[in-house]
Amino acid sequence: MSTEHKMNADKAVIIEALQAKVNASPFLIVIDYTGITVPEFTDLRAKLAASGASCMVAKNSYMGKALAEAGLPDISAALKGQTAYVMGESDVCAAAKVLNTFAKATKKAPYKVGIMDGAELEPAKIQALGDLPSREVLLATLLGTINGAGSALARVIQAYVDKKGGSQETAE
Repeated sequence: MSTEHKMNADKAVIIEALQAKVNASPFLIVIDYTGITVPEFTDLRAKLAASGASCMVAKNSYMGKALAEAGLPDISAALKGQTAYVMGESDVCAAAKVLNTFAKATKKAPYKVGIMDGAELEPAKIQALGDLPSREVLLATLLGTINGAGSALARVIQAYVDKKGGSQETAE
């Protein structure tokens, strides 16, 4: 086997593995990791893992090919320089929140681009996703709203009953 053929086979295996990761994740966030130290990157990866996401570095051309083979938007213009890729199991907001916090604390890791549900996301939209309250807070707010409406209805009914003197007339 020639060296060139082995290199092409290795490249194909890497691209295939990247494509499998991209296909398994509902989102992809691309960040610039220029200037991030090894301890900072290790800390970032640990915090992302705690939120159900992972961060990896891959050759930009390989990721571009993997995205193309997965049928995802062409974001090759953003795949330049020191690029890291964040993917996750489900919650893009949790991953973006970790990245927002990291960027605010270190002034590093700006967003380049993202992909969610097969559509390209601008950096400002990724930032906004990270600024949303957590899923638990949103669910608690929704539950509070639903409970509030039920409580208000009960108060209206009770006020009506009190106004009528609390007596119930029955037909005889």
